[in-house]
Amino acid sequence: MEGVLAHELAHVKNRDVMVMTIASFLSTLAFMVVRFGFLFGGGRNRQGGGQVLVAIGVSFAVWILSFVLIRTLSRYREYAADRGAAAITGNPSALASALMTIDGSMDRVPQEDLRETAEMNAFFVIPIRSGVIGKLFSTHPSTENRVDRLRELEREIETQ
Repeated sequence: MEGVLAHELAHVKNRDVMVMTIASFLSTLAFMVVRFGFLFGGGRNRQGGGQVLVAIGVSFAVWILSFVLIRTLSRYREYAADRGAAAITGNPSALASALMTIDGSMDRVPQEDLRETAEMNAFFVIPIRSGVIGKLFSTHPSTENRVDRLRELEREIETQ
């Protein structure tokens, strides 16, 4: 519990919410141009329709690129919060243990029978969690990588 609370306090100290909000501004702006461009200006028969389509295309490319960059920044901020938690507690293994416990409990069998929601199967989305795409779109680094870094940090602390 101590490691998890220290991790979250490190997010607050590092102002991660503000950083991520500012970082996502360009992505949000690009997405809005794409969305409203299609709604209000995407017609080819209107004067200037070609420029609108170019603006929509460029905005779409910016949105995709910024989406990936924001995910990368988010993973970096998680590593920073892990380092901050280790500095606060002086015990990196406490957070490593908590991460492994949390990760292990995520794979438990659901408490309810999912067959009862069979009518809604068309609306279920199975997230991609593995492979290159899963890593690219993930907001958090893998538990294994985080634990490895925390163990390295613990070895550094022990040698000092």
